[in-house]
Amino acid sequence: MNTKTKKTAALGMLAAVAYVAMLVGRFSLIPAVPFLLYDPKDVIIVIGGFIWGPFSAFIISLVVSLVEMVTVSDTGLIGCAMNIISTCSFACTAAYIYKKRRTIDGAIISLFAGVIFMVAVMVLWNYVLTPIYMKIPRAEVVKLLLPAILPFNLIKGSLNAGLTILLYKPIVSGLRKTRFLPQPQSTKGNRINAGMVILGVFILVSCILIILALKGIL
Repeated sequence: MNTKTKKTAALGMLAAVAYVAMLVGRFSLIPAVPFLLYDPKDVIIVIGGFIWGPFSAFIISLVVSLVEMVTVSDTGLIGCAMNIISTCSFACTAAYIYKKRRTIDGAIISLFAGVIFMVAVMVLWNYVLTPIYMKIPRAEVVKLLLPAILPFNLIKGSLNAGLTILLYKPIVSGLRKTRFLPQPQSTKGNRINAGMVILGVFILVSCILIILALKGIL
């Protein structure tokens, strides 16, 4: 296969993995907003963006969101639009920054910039679209922004950032073994950075503890 064909096949494979992750990984984070469900598809999408750039992240997001809308979602076009906006504000932002600074520091900065941008964007778009979707007054949505919608998106983004830190290298290594990606010029690029692993685990554990506390388990 030539490079373009390999890229297309790999993007299709990542879209399929992201869809499966959405199917099996959905759950409610915050009892106050049960209609906002977390799923880990953004992890796969941002990794695709890290490898091939922000436009590839957008394409995967678009495909997965459209397939989700016609298969398992009951939120229609509004839910599909919100999925695309949420994923792209995180994944495309992170992928764009990482494209400019392909270092460990660049990866960390890009992910947390993506989280911050996604939180801001989703607070805005929940304010705009949730009253239409839920058929409730906008004043009721405003009451949910700070105590529910903002923390939901912050926890969601942090979980996705932590998982991306842990899974990026294994997924890239898998794509290289299957020849969807070329081998690096040196073995240095294949090494797993212990500091990144510790950071990823710390973020995940912190998020899990917060989720358990919000659910009244801790």
